[in-house]
Amino acid sequence: MIKQTLTALYLTSLAAGSTLGAVSPEEAARLGQDLTPMGAEMAGNADGSIPPWNSQGTAIPADFVPGSGNYTNPYADEQPLFTIDGSNWKEHADNLTVGTRGMFEKFGADGYKMHVYPSHRGTIRPDWYYANTLKNATGATLVEDGQKIDGNYPGVPFPIPQSALEVMWNHMVRYGTDFNMDYDVYYVGSNGKPVLSTTAVSSSVFPMFRNPDELVGENNWTKLRINYKAPARRAGEILLVHEPGADYTAGKGRKAWQYLVGQRRVRLAPAVAFDTPNPGVAGTTTYDDSFIYNGSPERFNWTLMGKKEIIIPANSYDFVFQKKVEDMLGEKFLDPDAIRWEKHRVWVVDSHLKEGSRHLYSRRTFYIDEDSWLAVAGEMYDGRDQLWRVQYNYAANLYDLKSGFGSAYGAYDLLQNIYNLNGKPIPGEYRVGVKQNEKYFSPKGLARGGVR
Repeated sequence: MIKQTLTALYLTSLAAGSTLGAVSPEEAARLGQDLTPMGAEMAGNADGSIPPWNSQGTAIPADFVPGSGNYTNPYADEQPLFTIDGSNWKEHADNLTVGTRGMFEKFGADGYKMHVYPSHRGTIRPDWYYANTLKNATGATLVEDGQKIDGNYPGVPFPIPQSALEVMWNHMVRYGTDFNMDYDVYYVGSNGKPVLSTTAVSSSVFPMFRNPDELVGENNWTKLRINYKAPARRAGEILLVHEPGADYTAGKGRKAWQYLVGQRRVRLAPAVAFDTPNPGVAGTTTYDDSFIYNGSPERFNWTLMGKKEIIIPANSYDFVFQKKVEDMLGEKFLDPDAIRWEKHRVWVVDSHLKEGSRHLYSRRTFYIDEDSWLAVAGEMYDGRDQLWRVQYNYAANLYDLKSGFGSAYGAYDLLQNIYNLNGKPIPGEYRVGVKQNEKYFSPKGLARGGVR
C-alpha cells in the first residue's frame, strides 16, 4: 500500500536541492503488478465504491463515430447512487475536498448539490507510454530544486512519486493528443448574470510525444495557439505558448508571444504566467489557474499530503461534449444536474508561498487523480489564509485515442461571488488532430495570421 504521508526526509532533501525521483528496480517492478503501468493502485477500495483499474479502458459507445470528436457518454443509462446536498453533506465530509465543503457551507441552502454516480477507472495509454513510464521509474530524477527533470522519456516521469513536486510534474506533462476546438468562455457575476468573456479557436499540439524513443530533453510538452474572435476589443488577437517538457530553470521555461491588433506586431509576453489575471476569463482567475495548475513551480514550497478517497467530477462526457455552456450557467453555480461526480483516489498536494516570492495566493492545495495524473480540483487562499477560490476540472477519456480531455475547468470565487468556466468546446466543435503545419505554432506564424 502506498504510504499516506510524506516523510520529513523527503521534504528536507528537496529543500536542499538534492536529487529525487528514481526508485529501486524492486519498487519499479510493482508497475503492472499491484500498481497500474502508470502508478495507480491496481485494486479497488475496501468497500467497493472505487473499482479495480480496467485495463481494457473505457468502453466505446455504439453511437460514437470514430474521428468525429463527438464523444458520447458510455454511461448514459446510469443513475446516481446518491445525491449530496445542503442537508447531508457533513455525512460525506471525509470524501469531499476542502473546497467542496466550502461550496456547501456557502451555497448548500441555495440548492447546491452533487449527484454521485458509479465510479469507473478506464484511463489507459499506448503500450509505448507504459514502457517509457517503466524506464522513468528508475531513470528519471528531479533536480535544480524541482525545476527540471533529468533522464525522462515521454511517459509518466514519476509513477511512484516520492515528493509533492514529482506529483505536480506528472500533471504538468500528462499525456495529450493534438486537437482544435472552438469555445466560448463565460463568467457569472455577483448579480447572477452570465457574461461572455471570450470566443476563440484553440489549437494544441504535443511535440513531447512524437518521438517516444527519445529522451524529452528540450522538447516542448505542448504548443498552444489561441485565436480570439470576441469580445470586440480582443478580436484578432493571437496568443502562442510553448510549454517545456522537462525544464523550468532560468531561460528554459515557458515562452509566450502575443499578436496585438492595435500594434500590428508580435511581441514576447513574459507576463503570461503566474498570478497575472487571465483576460480570457475577464481576470476572474490567474494564468497559472489554467488547467487547475500550470507553469513553473518556483514560487511555492510544496508538501505531499498523501492519497485520499475523494468525490470529484469524472467521466464528464455530457458536460464537455454535449451540453451548451450557456445552458449550464446558474446564478450562483453551474447546473448541478449537468455534472457527474464519482469517488476516486487522488494525491493531495499542499503548497505555501515562499518567503520573498510574490503571488496573489498565499497557499494552494491540489488534488491529482491517481489514474490520469490530471489535476481535478484545487483551492486557493488569500493573504489572510482564507479560502478564496475553488477549482474543478471536468475531464473525460478519449476512448478511441487512449488519451484524455481535461481542459474544461472553472473556479468559484467565494469572496466576490463570481464563477467562471473555461476551455469547454462548443458542442460539435471539438476536432481530433490538427491540419496546421509547424509554422502555425511559431512567432512568424502569428505575424502571418495577424489582422492587417
